[in-house]
Amino acid sequence: MKNFENEMKLEFLSKSSNEAFARITVAAFASQLDPSLEELADIKTAVSEAVTNSIIHGYENKIGIVKLEAKLIENQIIIEISDHGKGIENVEIAKEPLYTTKPNLERSGMGFTIMESFMDDVKVESVLGLGTKITMTKKIKKAEENEMEEETLNLITKD
Repeated sequence: MKNFENEMKLEFLSKSSNEAFARITVAAFASQLDPSLEELADIKTAVSEAVTNSIIHGYENKIGIVKLEAKLIENQIIIEISDHGKGIENVEIAKEPLYTTKPNLERSGMGFTIMESFMDDVKVESVLGLGTKITMTKKIKKAEENEMEEETLNLITKD
């Protein structure tokens, strides 16, 4: 097992009001890596999607526990969000853009697509009747890297 520089664990009821709590808690924890505002927004969005999936799809109007773990190692954050809900029948199909099992709730079916676009790595493990675990990783760039990217972008857009 890797030695983590820091880690946190949080458990909360699968109520939609706790989605913002989870998002803000992870953002505060991630701030130790000194992320840019964009990186922080990416993390918050991905956490929001994963927690919402657990609440709406995993537990389907039943109250259960959503577990959130976050670990810092070097310049990356690893976030695990898990539930003991109904599980996902076919993860590959569920990850397809626009696929939703709840069209009546005006769900867009973009949850996994959003998570994958905002994080560097997303793994989904699920067993029917036992629940789902989503592990997301994001590398936080050093401040100098962000400045160099901005300078490069400025040079490109000046033409």
